[in-house]
Amino acid sequence: MTSTEPSPDFLPLDRAQALALLGGMIRVRRFEEKCQELYGAGKIRGFLHLYIGEEAIAAGVMPLLDGSDAVVSTYREHGHALLRGVPAGAIMAEMYGRATGCSRGRGGSMHLFDLPRRFYGGNAIVGGGLPLALGLALADLMQGRKRVTACFLGDGAVAEGVFHESMNLAALWKLPVLLLCENNQYAMGTALDRHQSQQNLALKAQSYKMEVERVDGMDVLAVQAAVRRAAEYVRAGGGPWFVELLTYRFRAHSAYDPELYRSKEEVARWKKRDPIALFESLATERGLLGPEDVAALERASDEEIASAISFAEESPLEPVEDLAKDVYAPGTP
Repeated sequence: MTSTEPSPDFLPLDRAQALALLGGMIRVRRFEEKCQELYGAGKIRGFLHLYIGEEAIAAGVMPLLDGSDAVVSTYREHGHALLRGVPAGAIMAEMYGRATGCSRGRGGSMHLFDLPRRFYGGNAIVGGGLPLALGLALADLMQGRKRVTACFLGDGAVAEGVFHESMNLAALWKLPVLLLCENNQYAMGTALDRHQSQQNLALKAQSYKMEVERVDGMDVLAVQAAVRRAAEYVRAGGGPWFVELLTYRFRAHSAYDPELYRSKEEVARWKKRDPIALFESLATERGLLGPEDVAALERASDEEIASAISFAEESPLEPVEDLAKDVYAPGTP
């Protein structure tokens, strides 16, 4: 898609918006950094996939969704859940495997879930959220509800058969689904150019006759500009819209990843486009924010995270007698 919209650098931006966008990114970054620290200390176990470097996407997308919209995420979903409104304590307790977690401690890092906020996971299966999102969107379409189902997927999901099946049905049935591809250049440890002959992933979706757009996923204003257009189109009944968000994860794929597939020089180059630093610089140049504002946002995030950790550590584990709960239907022998 070729847009006639003004460059994001020149879009209207006031102080309240600047605080909200920067605050969202800082909340996600600090939360993730603390999770890494707690994982190293053995307090969080299992799998851990960090979102550090990709914060502009979650911070740009979530404010554009209504409370009645649905969100389907991937296994790299802590930032999505946090900015969707899932309490930090409920997320941290889930990471700790405690009964007060948003999935009662049964899902852990990759399976965050919050029904009242219509946050339908965390999904550990690559591309597994796509058919779930299409089902939610189909239900809204059949009921005549003006809602959007936002479905996050990674570039690795494009290699799955379910991607093509889902793109075809979404376009064929004109489903109200907003497809958000977080292209962080690597499917686990495989570089994009080693698993896709066509690296413009938006073109793949466009081949199914749907609206598409590629955007700089490190620029929170560019993300907002593109996703606002897409969400309005989907909500108005235009059908699906696919947004490819070009981003990069600064940390390894997961906590167990030795990260032998990319150079330190490559990571360093991408870190020069840190989304938080980029936006902070822009907001400062426009006279909207100062160093004291950034410090205040960081303090607020640290206080929120400290409270979440206390909540998690004081929360109980699920009792052993509940081990088979929800495994068998009532009355099943």
